[in-house]
Amino acid sequence: MAQTQTAPYGSWKSPLTSELIVRGAVGLTQVVLDGEDAYWIEVRPGEGGRSVIVRRGADGANLDITPVGFNARTRVHEYGGGDFTVADGMIYFSNFADGRLYLQAPDVGPRPLTPAGVDMRHADMVVDRGRQRLICVREDHTVEGREAVNTLMGIELDADVAEDTGGGGLALVSGSDFYSSPRLSPDGRRLAWLSWNHPNMPWDGCELYVGEFGHDGSLQKIERVAGGGSESIFQPQWSPDSTLYFVSDRSGWWNLNRLESNGRVVPLCEMQAEFGLPQWVFGMSTYAFESGESIICTYTERGTMRLARLDTATGKLEPIETPYTDITFLRASSGRAVFRAGSPTETGRIVSIDLATSQTTVLRRASDVTIDDGYLSIPQAVEFPTTDGQTAHAFFYPPRNRDYTAPPGDRPPLLVKSHGGPTAAASTTLRLEIQYWTSRGVSVLDVNYGGSTGYGRAYRERLRGQWGIVDVDDCVNGARYLIERNEVDEQRCTITGGSAGGYTTLCALTFRDLFKAGASHYGVSDCEALAKETHKFESRYLDGLIGPYPERADLYRERSPIHFTDRLACPVIFFQGLEDKIVLPNQAEMMVEALQAKKLPVAYVPFAGEQHGFRRAENIRRALDGELYFYSRVFGFDLADEVEPVLIENLSNLRSTGAKHESDPRA
Repeated sequence: MAQTQTAPYGSWKSPLTSELIVRGAVGLTQVVLDGEDAYWIEVRPGEGGRSVIVRRGADGANLDITPVGFNARTRVHEYGGGDFTVADGMIYFSNFADGRLYLQAPDVGPRPLTPAGVDMRHADMVVDRGRQRLICVREDHTVEGREAVNTLMGIELDADVAEDTGGGGLALVSGSDFYSSPRLSPDGRRLAWLSWNHPNMPWDGCELYVGEFGHDGSLQKIERVAGGGSESIFQPQWSPDSTLYFVSDRSGWWNLNRLESNGRVVPLCEMQAEFGLPQWVFGMSTYAFESGESIICTYTERGTMRLARLDTATGKLEPIETPYTDITFLRASSGRAVFRAGSPTETGRIVSIDLATSQTTVLRRASDVTIDDGYLSIPQAVEFPTTDGQTAHAFFYPPRNRDYTAPPGDRPPLLVKSHGGPTAAASTTLRLEIQYWTSRGVSVLDVNYGGSTGYGRAYRERLRGQWGIVDVDDCVNGARYLIERNEVDEQRCTITGGSAGGYTTLCALTFRDLFKAGASHYGVSDCEALAKETHKFESRYLDGLIGPYPERADLYRERSPIHFTDRLACPVIFFQGLEDKIVLPNQAEMMVEALQAKKLPVAYVPFAGEQHGFRRAENIRRALDGELYFYSRVFGFDLADEVEPVLIENLSNLRSTGAKHESDPRA
């Protein structure tokens, strides 16, 4: 074994280069089963972020289904999901460039099912074979200046018929602001779906409806069977005998329920665990039927996911042992389940499990990079005290590199990660972009601040009306917890985040004194501008997170870092996609201009062609290396490898900036 070298934290040479991290890496989502075949979507940074449908057939080979020139991705709600479905070998998908639905038969190129030249987007499809149509969510953007209109549609399956009729389809349900999860009963008689209205998000409250089909294919006898303004429903699903199941948080936790024939809702297995997820994208699935008597499900306890079998008659939950701690997009059929999974030592992958033997087979890995365990930092679940006597949660990654030790008395820099959403959660899946930092001698704290999913509705609702306060408190108190334990260097604490996490980052840097630098990836700086300019899905999200707008415009101003740059006195780097329709580029550019005017060290890295989140390999690399370079210059540590520098304005002023004063924008 080679002798370790002594070098300061942050300067360790790591085998995890940004080039290695993106080389051949793919994003994995949207699992679909069709007979013996399994399908999923691969998001490929090396192909400009193109989404490709891949099939794993009985022969054990993976085959690309989506032809070059097509991108199987939808922009409904901007975040998409539910991009495709498959029935009897026939593939139906949304194409990103034109928003049209396409039918792709075996060995035949895609044929359009919806008209060209109109901005109508489609998602969350289910095949209604008996009526020869596709039922899906449509988001109509055809009228400029009007909010997009969402409906549930029936679209002709036959491409020739669709062409003859113009492909407009039949509106099945309309009138609500949002729809999702249309699910057809196996007997073909009924349809279940979710709907909700402004200002709710689906995890705040939504309604579950069931309707019966008439002879003309329209929906009749429509009835609300569960849900409401303060009850969140997730993933309605019919059992093989056409009994409706769904997840509800009426107990304070997302638990599984069944709708009895008499209309009574029966909980199956009440426990303080989450069987559901925040519905940011379409097509999410945390449970599936192995048979009429057996549900294969995943649930979250204290941030960790587990796989189990649930007996529908007795409610008995039987764990299924796997090495995975993060399980999503779960599908099942008799004898097997297929899902996306990951663990602290394994990157995301598509996995098939034999339900009789619990033997797992990896169908596709997100990355084929193999990293020696000596360079991997294993997350430690931590709970720490925070404001008002509350407890918050995080995963702590201490530095680890088998080739290095730090000088005596040296403590590592800390990078606090604030996840997006903000109603999302940090994952324990091996993420090479975290190991990129820890293998160089930088600690990482991935915070599940109040408002995060995985800890019950009450924990989620800690952020209600308190965005920019509770999340910031928890990130600051998580860092203080590590400082008090002498785990990290107080003078080299940084914070980073994307989207909503970028907002938390900018608030922490502006309204608190703890962090000495930070990075905002497409983050919000002006809450009022976000409320005015963002897309329909999130256009009223801030009503719950901050307050009704414009009635409480004062709160929006108080919570917006852009109005308090006089309190900001540390270096910040910004990364921004120039085609972002969720957080517009001017959110970053206004902050950059303000910091330039203050002569504070600032860097701005815009990415042409990128939207909300970076999909292209070269830009993912640039963001990783650029942030590392920025911190190395700010804190004065040498890098073991050369990385492409970023232009940092006013760096020479770093030592002359004055101290800022603690200021909390509490209402």
